[in-house]
Amino acid sequence: MAPAGQEEECVSGAQVIAEALKMQNIEYMFGIVGVPVIEVAVAAQASGIKYIGMRNEQAAWRVPCSFWSWPHTCSRWNGKCKHELLVEACRLYSKFSARPSSLEGIPAVIEKAVRNSIYGRPGACYIDIPGDFVNMQVKKSSVKYIECCSAPPISMAEVAAVSRAASFIAHSRKPLLIIGKGAAYAHAENSIRKLVDQCGLPFLPTPMGKGVVPDNHPYCVAAARSRALQGADVIILLGARLNWILHFGLPPRFRSDVKIIQVDICAEELGNNVKPTAALLGDVKAVTEQLFDQLNKMSWKYPSSAEWWKELRAKMKSNEEASKALSLHKHLPMNYYQVFHHVRELLPKDCILVSEGANTMDIGRTMLPNYHPRHRLDAGTFGTMGVGLGFAVAAAMVTKDRNPEQRVVCIEGDSAFGFSGMEVETICRYHLPIVIIIVNNNGIYSGLDQDMWKEILKLGEPSACIPPVSLLPNAHYEQIMSAFGGKGYFVQTPEELQAALKTSLAGKDVPSLINVMIDPQSDRKQQDFHWLTRSNM
Repeated sequence: MAPAGQEEECVSGAQVIAEALKMQNIEYMFGIVGVPVIEVAVAAQASGIKYIGMRNEQAAWRVPCSFWSWPHTCSRWNGKCKHELLVEACRLYSKFSARPSSLEGIPAVIEKAVRNSIYGRPGACYIDIPGDFVNMQVKKSSVKYIECCSAPPISMAEVAAVSRAASFIAHSRKPLLIIGKGAAYAHAENSIRKLVDQCGLPFLPTPMGKGVVPDNHPYCVAAARSRALQGADVIILLGARLNWILHFGLPPRFRSDVKIIQVDICAEELGNNVKPTAALLGDVKAVTEQLFDQLNKMSWKYPSSAEWWKELRAKMKSNEEASKALSLHKHLPMNYYQVFHHVRELLPKDCILVSEGANTMDIGRTMLPNYHPRHRLDAGTFGTMGVGLGFAVAAAMVTKDRNPEQRVVCIEGDSAFGFSGMEVETICRYHLPIVIIIVNNNGIYSGLDQDMWKEILKLGEPSACIPPVSLLPNAHYEQIMSAFGGKGYFVQTPEELQAALKTSLAGKDVPSLINVMIDPQSDRKQQDFHWLTRSNM
């Protein structure tokens, strides 16, 4: 209570929101201001939270989004729409969705949202706050803030399930370990490395599972990915889902009699698309330790002389030689493999790699190795474009504060860059030394060179004759970076690429954009989108 004759101090809803977030150790807030969000952003800064104003909501909301199973709390200040509709609509796509009924209730809702976002399988949570709450005043003494939620509890798999799984592994003729992003999030790298090394298991990382065990490890079979998936008789899934990225675990990409051992923190994920022979529910790190201990008791190690290893190594050698031949191609314009070869030669081993695009992302996964866990962000489960620059901004904010020497390198297709390209201004505004590399083929999957473009335009109205996959030839995207004070480079040869990348990596205070022109028809391959019609449940 305030002393007699003295009015009790009041706080605004914006201040309550900011302080409640600060209590949950929130360090960064991403968004786009407008009435009444401005007040919340100002209050957040006053409380010590760094506010990063984006240019497009899709980039702000994807820092990062629930589709990638990453913790994330999203708030919307709603003054016009039916709040029941928004809360219920978001419930379908988030782990928790709620609207506080009063200013005093905000801290409890925020704590629960943060807790839900990191407990179990991580994901997005949604809080809908009425617009009039932001400037509404409440007595400071009536607001009870909640201490930061505890770290997620560590759960272990049933002993019988672990024993069953170990037995199947020990009796396998062609085992394969698949490392997913769930393993990266669980910080299971040391446990998995020990399992791989001592049991001699061939392993395959999923895109954001790369680096949990370094890509240059001798047991990594990523260069023979298709052969490994098609031939394995026992597959151990460590925090990886059998969705379209892994072809749903179904023939012809997998054996019809393959035995799946699934390790996942989420009970609802067990058995999706393929029923597992052994289901191990628990924290990936803890369960990996259980599996290792069981196999160690059995003194089991997969023999390096096995026929399966001979088959995998032969295929790896063949594929690596084919990629090397493409990367050493001398003709101009360059192809994808040439570009990635020269980029790979110069990238720091500890850089954060962000990637999106079709061929740019797919080929980049095979050509650009990761040596550390949680150092790659790409378009993820749904292949959504437009996430790259948002991811890069978030990563660069963290590295700027915690490891200023570490570089963030964002590699984009020209089409993917178009989704969120104006975030270049955001990057320059916050002095984030991100290096953006655009692999520019003048189109979506493929494009046209300038001569062919001019010939097609002679046929008449552009909207009636230009191929739908084509973009403007030789677009100077680097000038967007230059316009906002960063460094831009237009690159057509390997020598120009090397020079631009060396300069960009050396400049640790200024962002750069390297626009790399490649053959518009470079290494086209038929894209397979049948997965869009398949169940992912």
